[in-house]
Amino acid sequence: MLKKIMQIDRRIIFILVALAVIIPTLLKVSFPITVSEPTRKLYDYIEDLPSGSTVLIAFDYGPSSMAELQPMGMAFLRHCFQKKIRVIGMTLVTDGATLGYEIMQEAAKTTDAIDGEDYVYLGFRPGTIQVMLGMGTTISSIFESDYKEKPLAEIPMMAGIKNYDQIDLVLDLASSSTTEAWIAYINTRYNQKIAAGVTGVIISQMYPYLQTEQLIGLMPGLMGAAEYETLIDTPAKATKRMSVQSFVHLLVFGLVILGNVAFFIQKRENENV
Repeated sequence: MLKKIMQIDRRIIFILVALAVIIPTLLKVSFPITVSEPTRKLYDYIEDLPSGSTVLIAFDYGPSSMAELQPMGMAFLRHCFQKKIRVIGMTLVTDGATLGYEIMQEAAKTTDAIDGEDYVYLGFRPGTIQVMLGMGTTISSIFESDYKEKPLAEIPMMAGIKNYDQIDLVLDLASSSTTEAWIAYINTRYNQKIAAGVTGVIISQMYPYLQTEQLIGLMPGLMGAAEYETLIDTPAKATKRMSVQSFVHLLVFGLVILGNVAFFIQKRENENV
């Protein structure tokens, strides 16, 4: 028996992992989500903003990071639109231009937000640092028009929004080092409030900025997206994916324990021979 466990065919493990994904998905099994402090701080900040406030979201990621970051953006946008908070969308990443537009359109449909009145999507402009600093002077000097080529001067929502002075928060949804750039150039120079939602592999890089309060909040990976969905009482993709991910983690954990137990028992038996 022990020998069979030690020499288990990897295809059996693949099948078990597939079942750990398929069964919870079909049965719609879910685990309770415990909200972390960084995610709650971001939620509370938005809750405290009065209607008519303005936030800027930077969709700084590509298709490879969609699974983690798109649910964050959707949950955050829904919260803002429900609170009647105006949203400016943009990206510093070429791959993010279409992704940002699509998610803003999708969120707007679920909340009846109106393009040009409740939100504006600016799209992409090259030159990360130049774009950030240029927007500190005038947004229209960098983005003369929105993503659909409509001049900013003709968009009702942009009347009275000149630069960061009229923006209450910048949220960076990132899969790379763009959050550090927002902090270094925009938080430091303009004292702009910054928050972030990042992929799991760079979460640890963000915690020092939370400690120094250069980040007012953080959505950490897919878990952060699920936490935000819980806070706005709208379970969606992230909550479902976290439940499936939890089952796979439990399976892997069990297999690791089983393999180690079998190894040490077999080792002891060999020593006694």
